[in-house]
Amino acid sequence: MTNAREEAVRLVREKGYERREEPFKLASGALSHDYVDGKYAVEDGPSLAVVSRAIVEMLREEGITFTAVGGLTMGADAFAVGVAIESGAKWFSVRKEPKERGREQGVEGARLTADDTVLLVDDVITTGGSTKKAYDRVVAIGATVVCVTPFVDRGDTGRELFEGLGVTYRPLMTYRDLGIDPVVPPA
Repeated sequence: MTNAREEAVRLVREKGYERREEPFKLASGALSHDYVDGKYAVEDGPSLAVVSRAIVEMLREEGITFTAVGGLTMGADAFAVGVAIESGAKWFSVRKEPKERGREQGVEGARLTADDTVLLVDDVITTGGSTKKAYDRVVAIGATVVCVTPFVDRGDTGRELFEGLGVTYRPLMTYRDLGIDPVVPPA
């Protein structure tokens, strides 16, 4: 583990994690006692810089290159900008619903084309449903998604989803790194 990655894990453990007595419902519909808040873990510039550097270092070590980075707004926004700064790539944000005025875009920031290779990021992935929405919008534009990298992967379902689509899946950290139980989506 690189120093930047070790520091990223520490940030989540100290700022972005809490164990709750009462289980709460995740976006996937699953219940969990372990609350992971990736956005709060990178609430300031230095923390975001550490995590963004750790992501870029990890992907460079694996030879994964990309021309643009982004994902579904809110979870991906800070990470998209941070990784773009660290890597020199373009950043973009995928709206939950396309804008109904102006250019009526579903993807803002960089104007992606078929020439772009894309890294999709997110703060926390449980099943990958939110990131799959971003994937669908990016692919519809004609760009190629080369990798999905969540800051934290809470289970194994996201990996199965994206590898099933032929996309490399490289989380910066998983539930194992945090010592928490994996989330299993409801049947």
